This record gives sequence, structure tokens and C-alpha cells, in this order.
Amino acid sequence: MGVRAEEALDLNVDGLADYLRCNHSVYMQAGDKLYYLTDVNDHYWRAQDTSVLNHKNHYTDCSDLVPTVSEFLALPFVDGKTIADAGEVVFYESTKPRSEVEAEAAAAGVEPED
Repeated sequence: MGVRAEEALDLNVDGLADYLRCNHSVYMQAGDKLYYLTDVNDHYWRAQDTSVLNHKNHYTDCSDLVPTVSEFLALPFVDGKTIADAGEVVFYESTKPRSEVEAEAAAAGVEPED
């Protein structure tokens, strides 16, 4: 699980498949919802709802696991719509895993930023 970068990427839905294949994850803002789009060990793809955490304090899945990016992009997980049909969406880079950020913040004696 990464941390959402502050600045939006210069990325649209048309370039999303290639971006995911190269970078393995991205945050997506759709209206007031923030999703984490990611692969699972390079084998399956899923979307996660960042507003709901599980018992391990990880995002919860809000889509099926599918084996290809093409299948993933066809999933209707954004209020019953696919990413392409969801309207205006904004993508953000997924930076260092949250655990690394928390470890660095703890070492520096500060609270990590969300």
C-alpha cells in the first residue's frame, strides 16, 4: 500500500493501462471517493476503497480480482460504472509504502502526514 502523492499526474483514462503495467499502482479520485488501483504480486488487479480499512489497517477491496489490466478496466466498481464511464477522474502517483513513511516519521519523532 503506497501513499498518494500531492500533485496529480498528467494521465487520463486512455493512458491508464500502460501506466499500470509499468508502475503497478495508482490512486484515483472520482468525485469525493479515492481509490487505490493496484496489482497483487504482478498476477491480479483490484481496486480498493481508501475510506474503509480492514482489521490490518489496509484498504478494503471494492472490485473483483482479475488477471489482466484489460479485464480490470472493464470492472464497474465506481458506483456501478467502469473507470472510463465514471466521468472526471484524477490520478495520483503511489509513492513509498505507508509503513516506510511511518518508520521514517517515527525515527524523526514526528507524526506521518496522511
